[in-house]
Amino acid sequence: MFIALLVLGGVVGAAYVFRQVVVKGKRCTSEAKLHGRTVIVTGSNTGIGKTTAVDLAKRGARVILACRNRQRGEAALAHVKQESGSNQVVFMQLDLGNLKSVRSFAETFLRNEPRLDILINNAGIYMAGRTEDGLGMMFGINHVGHFLLTNLLMDRLKECEASRVVNVSSLGHNFGKIDFECLNKHKALGLGTSFMEVLQAYCNSKLCNVLFTHELAKRLQGTKVTCYSLHPGSINSELARNTNSLFQLLLKPITALFFKNTVQGCQTTLHCALQEGIEHLSGRYFSNCTVQEVYSKAKDDAAAKKLWEISERMCGLA
Repeated sequence: MFIALLVLGGVVGAAYVFRQVVVKGKRCTSEAKLHGRTVIVTGSNTGIGKTTAVDLAKRGARVILACRNRQRGEAALAHVKQESGSNQVVFMQLDLGNLKSVRSFAETFLRNEPRLDILINNAGIYMAGRTEDGLGMMFGINHVGHFLLTNLLMDRLKECEASRVVNVSSLGHNFGKIDFECLNKHKALGLGTSFMEVLQAYCNSKLCNVLFTHELAKRLQGTKVTCYSLHPGSINSELARNTNSLFQLLLKPITALFFKNTVQGCQTTLHCALQEGIEHLSGRYFSNCTVQEVYSKAKDDAAAKKLWEISERMCGLA
């Protein structure tokens, strides 16, 4: 009995240390204040997006909550205002799966907001299907919608001193691949609907985020705009809300022990948005508030340029 209790204590102790040291990770150490600055956070009605918005509002920023669902967006607006104590928080409807909505959002923003200092492309989805424009769901929302939004707002970013674009990607990009033939023919990163095929398409979309950032940094050379992609960590959030209920049930004990909460999960986003002295790392990929090396496929100049050109064509910029 004593040995069993000893073993159990050891397991519990090891799990606690693992959670405190590995899972929690580093925190953003920047003490930057953002009074007079404007930030957009996409997908900020839930998860790390909402928690990111709270932190930025506490620092004095004017924060635009760019969310698809009006009811959930307005609920998030009330929450962020209450948690931050700031009235400089605004909800604006944005459906990244509808390119007309992206253009309408950008047009309204540019008409009403004189500044844009930080654009955080945080929204992401994990599900099969097609967008209203006929693009693969995860390709359209996780990449193309943000690609169009960033390009439409780029002139406003360039007008502000030392502005930044932050693209929330994932460690999953390491397992991604870009099938350009499939993209050109089917406007999707994959056609299957099985668990593994959907997971692969998600990883492919996250590779798109990293390649987009790599190419964007090249195109921003000579300006004061910098950009970064990142892995926020494995987050106990609502990303898996579109998966089947059995999978979500099986995932619960794993997420409870091994996944970050949203405060821990937004730290690398905040680091990329705020940390002083990382401007020379524009275009790079971060994890745990630290710049990381990536595989050659995630910094492939030819693939990044090709993806940019296809994306331009698919969202009507070309």
